[in-house]
Amino acid sequence: MTRSVGIVVPAYRPDPERLGAYLRALAERLDPAVVRVELDAPRSDPRSQLGALPDCVEIAAVDARRGKGAAITAGFEALVDSVDVLSFADADGSTPAASFADVVDAVTSGDADVATGSRRHPDADVASHQTFARRRLGDGFAWLARRFLDERLYDYQCGAKAITADAWREVRGHLYEPGFAWDIELVAVAGALDHRIAEVPVRWEDRPGSTVSPVRTTLRLGRALVTARHRARLLREDRLHELLDARREAEPSLIERLAATDAADAVEAD
Repeated sequence: MTRSVGIVVPAYRPDPERLGAYLRALAERLDPAVVRVELDAPRSDPRSQLGALPDCVEIAAVDARRGKGAAITAGFEALVDSVDVLSFADADGSTPAASFADVVDAVTSGDADVATGSRRHPDADVASHQTFARRRLGDGFAWLARRFLDERLYDYQCGAKAITADAWREVRGHLYEPGFAWDIELVAVAGALDHRIAEVPVRWEDRPGSTVSPVRTTLRLGRALVTARHRARLLREDRLHELLDARREAEPSLIERLAATDAADAVEAD
């Protein structure tokens, strides 16, 4: 049985020409049920700059900058009841459509519940590299994450992932990170819930001009790594982490915060 696919593309101030071309390539290569662009804080009407788009492409724009994780979560929540497999790809097109399709295929084939693209896998094809500083920071973080988390991957942060809708329904209530650390938490929580995780080597092309500060982001990821490990261990009913958590004040999950924001917006609109 063929599984339907939904693709979410989180975007903040993207290059319109590049994004438009990538959306067309995704639609042509994967034939998804829907490609949903979650666009944060656009400066102008996005459709006027993206060119002609396939009918499957829809754009959901919000005035605020929510963060990558919050944008993907909002997109997944919008699609979860209408497709069998949820996926996301970064708006800069660093993972070409044909390579992104390999990540999605690992889930649609039934071989995995979660698939994550990997730039650092020995079989990955890196067409162009990041700057030396970014590469070293990224390699160092990946090395640390492999030794800190129960899921041993080469790459946790690649912007190409897919998950079954059923697995998402189990995972979503345990995610809290709204930004770039969302990927780490997704992998850690999915593993703790015994979902099958596949790491798929991809072709990757660095896109210069990122608005992300490598040092500040790496520090945030380091803190998030500790938190993700804690939450995963809680799901595994680790006694030590249960004792540590008993002293912490409960916080709402990401989907709870998004729901509260939506409710507040609805009240304001009325």
